[in-house]
Amino acid sequence: MEAEIAAVWRQVSGETLPSGAIGVTGSESVLPGPFRVAAAAAASIGVATHAAAELLRFRGIEAPPVEVDLRHAAAAFHSERHLRVDGQVPGEPWAPLTGDYLATDGWVRLHCNYPRHVSAVCWGLGTAATREAVTEAVAKRRAREVQEAVVAAGGAAALMRTREDWLSHPQGEAVAGQPLVDLRQTGDAPPKRLFESHRPLGGVRVLELTHVIAGPVAGRVLAAHGADVLHLGAAHLPRLDPLWMDTGLGKRSAFTDLTQDAGRARLRKLLTKADVFVQSFRPGALARWGFSPEELADEFPGLITLDLSAYGTHGPWRTRRGFDSLVQMASGIAAHAGLDQPRPLPAQALDHATGWLAAATVMTALRRAAADGGGWRGQVALAHTAEWLESLGRREDTTTGYEAGDLLAKLPSPYGELTYVPVPGAAPQWTEGTRLPGTDRPSW
Repeated sequence: MEAEIAAVWRQVSGETLPSGAIGVTGSESVLPGPFRVAAAAAASIGVATHAAAELLRFRGIEAPPVEVDLRHAAAAFHSERHLRVDGQVPGEPWAPLTGDYLATDGWVRLHCNYPRHVSAVCWGLGTAATREAVTEAVAKRRAREVQEAVVAAGGAAALMRTREDWLSHPQGEAVAGQPLVDLRQTGDAPPKRLFESHRPLGGVRVLELTHVIAGPVAGRVLAAHGADVLHLGAAHLPRLDPLWMDTGLGKRSAFTDLTQDAGRARLRKLLTKADVFVQSFRPGALARWGFSPEELADEFPGLITLDLSAYGTHGPWRTRRGFDSLVQMASGIAAHAGLDQPRPLPAQALDHATGWLAAATVMTALRRAAADGGGWRGQVALAHTAEWLESLGRREDTTTGYEAGDLLAKLPSPYGELTYVPVPGAAPQWTEGTRLPGTDRPSW
């Protein structure tokens, strides 16, 4: 796997990875299926951990060797499945209407985890909000008709395409021409000062406006390496509590309402003292409130921004709502064994890998900003990660599975005692469990 990891590190940092810098132990057979999901987990976790080690070296601290165990990597990519609250599963994170539906000419997946997405399905298909009614409505239509009706109504959907269909689709063509990670300087600024700390991100302030898995995983990784991560949400927006409990470890949580002048003013005040801004709004969404990439670079020189999206910033779908399972359907991953039924990856691998790659990009940008100055902008997308996973090739499925019991740790929290998967890597840690949403002041 050394060559694959070295290639990812070069894409993240532009640097050559020294031979043996990231060790990998264990077997890829810990996860089932032909896709090299365990390898992708080890690579993305490995480059993020190496990025943290490079920050330590920049601080003049000897970094421990970076080693990733494939079993631990697999567990990290299943972190939401291993979470327990007082020994109990905290609930099902996916809503009843979310799932795959058979149309007259193929399969389509509907994402209904938020009330507005349920409304879009009901409005777009003219149906009641029950599994039976939606199944019946989809069965009368072509998959593309279902997809476009739901998307036009403001929802999230994707029909199942073959790999060949995706590569010939305008969005597939746009994605194919983009890098896995895009990191570039946005303007001039003095070198960033890193406060004295024995941790890679000690004293670094990270403002996180993300949801679901990929963005929150990035913030969780940064918190594990010592960053002060403030997750900024809104009281009126729906949340998936089981996912928040898993990805909120080590963070503070505050609310503000960006639809109001006062909420936007509060965001601006937070950004004046933030080192990093991680956000997963759809491309262009923040621009309507005055927070476009250009405006951020101009108003906050030296700020490091990291943008996560579903389909990237190029192509006709750049503003389309998307989630891991939808990208799997659209990009041909779910159709890897044929079109008779969708076969998803054995983990939310696009989400988790993108989150780890985002964290690696942030830490690389911080090191560059501290050494040379400047503001920096990184971009990652689920669809770009899907292309990278495809590029790793296939493997013979000789699944052995894995046991995670000895990997798990516990922390107290307002929810109860959390049992969770610690972040793999060179001694990262969280000092407290997940807080209740909105319980902190929106301040540093």
